[in-house]
Amino acid sequence: MTTPNEYINTVGKAFEKFEASLNGSKSTFLHELRKESLAAVLKSGLPGPKHEEYRYTNFGKALEKSIAYEGIVAETAAASAPTPLDSFEGYKLYFVNGKLDASRSDLGDLSEKLTVTSLASAVKEQGDLKEYLGSIVKSWPDAFSHLNTAFAKEGVFIRVKKNTVLDKPLYIIHSNDTSATEVLAHYRNLAIVEEGAQLKVIEANFSTGANTSYTNTVLEVFCKKNASVEWSKLQLENETALRIDNSLVYQERDSKCTINTITLSGQMVRNNLYIALDDENTEAHMYGLYLIDGKTHVDNHTSVDHRKPNSFSNELYKGIMDDQSHGVFNGKIFVRQDAQKTNAFQQNNNILLSPNAVINTKPQLEIWADDVKCSHGCTTGQLDNEQLFYLRARGISEDKARAMLLHAFAGDVIANISVEPVREYLEQLITDKIEN
Repeated sequence: MTTPNEYINTVGKAFEKFEASLNGSKSTFLHELRKESLAAVLKSGLPGPKHEEYRYTNFGKALEKSIAYEGIVAETAAASAPTPLDSFEGYKLYFVNGKLDASRSDLGDLSEKLTVTSLASAVKEQGDLKEYLGSIVKSWPDAFSHLNTAFAKEGVFIRVKKNTVLDKPLYIIHSNDTSATEVLAHYRNLAIVEEGAQLKVIEANFSTGANTSYTNTVLEVFCKKNASVEWSKLQLENETALRIDNSLVYQERDSKCTINTITLSGQMVRNNLYIALDDENTEAHMYGLYLIDGKTHVDNHTSVDHRKPNSFSNELYKGIMDDQSHGVFNGKIFVRQDAQKTNAFQQNNNILLSPNAVINTKPQLEIWADDVKCSHGCTTGQLDNEQLFYLRARGISEDKARAMLLHAFAGDVIANISVEPVREYLEQLITDKIEN
């Protein structure tokens, strides 16, 4: 067992190997950004239980126990496995063990509407990328987002041109196969949605195999004036999966952004969501569901930054925990002094199905403006016995009645996914999980 300092040293050595494998120019801004990010990680170390933001989720320890960082910097190639989303209508991008599988991906005729390249190609081909890449991370720094910046070379660069509305959603499908060895994958996704454009993305994550997978993802989304984005994250990995997911959004005037985060499995999952509403008439919606059992640990941290007047945010996260699972919710709403006329709402509701399940929840408001409407709250409990009795009195079995109540509880979140086949697929997954 390594000590935390020894483990951080292996990360530094791994970076040296990683850079040597790139064979790219050492003078690019990305190279400098990588070095700055690595220096930040080496200085701070990985957060542990004494770090307030990670007090319930010791992800650094999980990595030290499970991932030999230096040994597996090069991603392991594998063949794409079929997924339940393959038959859904839409544009598709498949990633397997950290690598783009171009043979299965299909973007149709989007070349004039949507740009998709690797991170390295995007830096080389897109002259103004320097303005965007890593800029939101600086507003909400996190050791794992810095780690991603240092190591990421694969991912999706999306640029939706002005007033473009895609006719079908874009599916980004990640599969990790750990049958042969551990898998380490760093994905960096960057989306620039120009004025008046609309984008819908479903990002789905699957995994197979008995070895550990570690996925560290950063998504930066820039919503330009009057743009609209709906990004749904489906986290459906197995019990050996470790996942850190940073989603960072910057919104301009009259823009609307919806982020859906659905977690149904995994070993340890940490979701960080930060949204900056930096102009008037911006609108942000955040919906999350964590339906977990076994020893699964899911931690959702959200932060909404209202910077200018007349903005609106609505946040609803729900959790259902069974067996020895552990859920964490920490939500923050900031209303700056200039952000008068802000409407901001936050709610976290949880149901514990087992005496051994745990939830730690902490909704927070920090308000520096006077003329605002803000509220936050949380509930934790078991199923309502009166509602169970009502259903039982009408001839419904106890198991069926419990399943109906849990499905209705989760449905408030799932209903906000506008892509119908995905919504129906999740509803069936939830039904199967609740009834089995």
